[in-house]
Amino acid sequence: QMQLLESGGGLVQAGGSLRVSCAASGHTFSNYNIAWFRQDPGKVREFVAAITNTGTSTYYADSVKTRFTISRDNAKNTVYLQMNRLKPEDTSVYYCAADRAKSGIYHFRSAAAHDFWGQGTQVTVSS
Repeated sequence: QMQLLESGGGLVQAGGSLRVSCAASGHTFSNYNIAWFRQDPGKVREFVAAITNTGTSTYYADSVKTRFTISRDNAKNTVYLQMNRLKPEDTSVYYCAADRAKSGIYHFRSAAAHDFWGQGTQVTVSS
């Protein structure tokens, strides 16, 4: 069982920046693609960003791709999401999720494709 622990959420003003982290344990981290999703109460979990197990490829939702950057440090078993120029609509609970890398396509936008999830961290952007 892989454990994922998000941290770094908080309250920030619109236009500000925040970095959230996802620390993994329990499995060989470099074997896993990692994605960030966000979810508001009563809404479907929304894809935000993803990074392949080697870090060579990254993917972003259109709504964040000029403002957010995903990165990973496999030596520290950690993935980061740097969020800049935050907007009130970025307010949500942010979750990281892991998908064991396999041959074939990484379905990074699909929540169902990810086997392990963290508990989430709240990000609130005030206007």
